[in-house]
Parts: sequence; C-alpha cells; structure tokens
Amino acid sequence: MNAPASVKAELPEAISSEELDRRFDDGEDVSGYFDWSTPRKAALEAKRVNVDFPVWMVRSLDVQARKRGVTRQALIKMWLADRLEAAGDRLEDVELS
Repeated sequence: MNAPASVKAELPEAISSEELDRRFDDGEDVSGYFDWSTPRKAALEAKRVNVDFPVWMVRSLDVQARKRGVTRQALIKMWLADRLEAAGDRLEDVELS
C-alpha cells in the first residue's frame, strides 16, 4: 500500500482516539497519525454465538440501545469491544503479507 503524499517522514505527537475522532469529524487531515509503512487489515470474520440473558437485562439493553440510536446487537458489540480493549485483549488486527 502506498502512503498518501501528505504523510510526513515522522509521525506527530500521539493523541487520544477521541481527539483523533474529533479532528477527523472537524475535517482535519489526520493521515499523518498513521504509520503507512506497516499497514494492517482488520480481521472482520464473524462467528455466531448464542448468549442467554435475563429478561431485565434484555430490556435494559434495549433502553440503552434506543438512547444511542443503535440496535441491541450493535450496543452489545460496542460494550464488549470497549471492555476487551480496556483489558488489553484486542486481537482483531493481523499483519498484511
């Protein structure tokens, strides 16, 4: 993968993901925050699992999902991803060969 012309030789000072999101949403060029010399592809293969939840939990999930304008499934995925990342167990990225 070729780096965009706007990429500088050195990466800028590290910023939080929230700050990167804000800058991107504000239309700023954030390509300099990525190391284009080692591209990685997200492993998005899905595996279906079944989980039984108590009725109260399903109702609470639905309330929280509605507040955010997402589906129950999307909410569960977001929350689980947040917890796994916080625990240092994010294994989704794989090296491109």
